[in-house]
Amino acid sequence: MITFFLKNLKKYFIDYLIFITVGILFITLLSFFKGNRFEQFIIITLFVNLYIFWGVFHHIKLNRLNLKIVVEYIIIGFLTIFLLKLILI
Repeated sequence: MITFFLKNLKKYFIDYLIFITVGILFITLLSFFKGNRFEQFIIITLFVNLYIFWGVFHHIKLNRLNLKIVVEYIIIGFLTIFLLKLILI
């Protein structure tokens, strides 16, 4: 399992670097706009859109993109928005 992860990390390093960088930026912006619910909602929505775009782009590069994967990314994105809105209220 670990060797599979390391092999994928080496093979798609730029993809994962972009994803981690955007994630760190997301957490930083949420902290910066603490208490501003509207701004936090905009940041969460932007992050979820980037997450969906990143996932689709990543699977296009792998030649494994199908409707099931796109729907999975969209559902996880909306669940993220829902759960973070519950937590940040």
